Amino acid sequence: MAYGGDEVNAIVLDVGSSTVKGGYAGEDTPKAVYPSWVGRLPGSKPVGNSKRKHGLYAGAAALNFRLDHLQVDPVLQNGLYHDWDGLEALWHHAFSERLCVNPEEHPIMLAEPSHNTIENRERMCQLMFEQYQPPALFLAKNAVLSSFATGRQTSLVVDCGHEGTTVAAVHDGYLLPKSISRTPLGGAALTKCMLKSVESKGTILRPRHSFRRVERAPGQFEVEDLDVPHTTESFKQFHREQIAADIKEAICRVSDGPFDANENANIPTVNYELPDGNEIQVGPDRFKVPEVLFQPRLMSTFDGLEVVAAYNGGDAPSLPGVVLESISKCDVDIRRELFSGIILTGGTSLFSQLRDRLERELTEAAPQTAKVKVTSPANALERRFSVWIGGSILASLGSFQQMWMSKAEYEEHGASLIHRKAP
Repeated sequence: MAYGGDEVNAIVLDVGSSTVKGGYAGEDTPKAVYPSWVGRLPGSKPVGNSKRKHGLYAGAAALNFRLDHLQVDPVLQNGLYHDWDGLEALWHHAFSERLCVNPEEHPIMLAEPSHNTIENRERMCQLMFEQYQPPALFLAKNAVLSSFATGRQTSLVVDCGHEGTTVAAVHDGYLLPKSISRTPLGGAALTKCMLKSVESKGTILRPRHSFRRVERAPGQFEVEDLDVPHTTESFKQFHREQIAADIKEAICRVSDGPFDANENANIPTVNYELPDGNEIQVGPDRFKVPEVLFQPRLMSTFDGLEVVAAYNGGDAPSLPGVVLESISKCDVDIRRELFSGIILTGGTSLFSQLRDRLERELTEAAPQTAKVKVTSPANALERRFSVWIGGSILASLGSFQQMWMSKAEYEEHGASLIHRKAP
């Protein structure tokens, strides 16, 4: 039986540390994009044919609706799945609410973290086959799919994600596990810096659930805080960070060279309108925040982030440092090819000037015989969704169809077969 192509359309799912991307193989972009976080109420249990798997709330609409005592938690930690009920709830939301498909009728392509563990791979496989009964399944590493999306068989993929940045070499279409290097610096770290930057100046970031605007006179509005006493701290923080992330994405850019606070003190400010209608002005910090990728110790200069254990107190490797570390783990005879085939992807890679700055710093640090070339997908959607796009291309190829792990094979050999079918 041919699983992909025109006969049976495969579903591609990429659960990243910030968002879930889901859609049909062969399409250009994912049909569904929503947060990879879940909401849970104390003691909540699924009822009958509830749309909520395990009683969990998934999807942007559910997470934006304030409920008393609703806890909001990420499904990934350190770039790996740790909340398996949460992961299943995210899959369930994709199938039942967003794509409206019966997974028993579609092969499933799952993107997985490049540094995924053997145990996690088997658990993903078991969970999908046992709970959703697809006719076939395949697991593909993020780095391989991003490389595939750009049409390369060999490359060094720099995936700047939410929970961190992962660098991995792909050679002749296969991931080189020993090459994997990670830094916890990614979108989440920069969002925390932006949040502290704004709040340290006395600005209150009010999520939409916490206020209303009252018209006191024609065209004149006042913000009135609402009394919401049973709102959890995790719900408030999730929404404050959503605002800070939007500020970061709207106004931040990478400076041409190393950021110096004294030299940049007179940078013109940029205005940003908050959800409550108030405006803030952001000056040098719009360059300083993304500079953390290049100078991790700058994190400690934001009020409230003096010691951040999750980021090794500022000792985390920089973006150029983690790229050089990854290449140094590879065989000498492929290093030149990797230096000239660096692919920059992921949502955090969208900062203006990031590609140029990374290429410049790597050129200065690389051996003189190496020609450094950093490329990135042409537009923002391709960069943000490169993993999903690679899966979409791969799962729709006629030559790929014998690669699927069938349900019958799973029932005969168990989940451990996935390591041979999808190395």
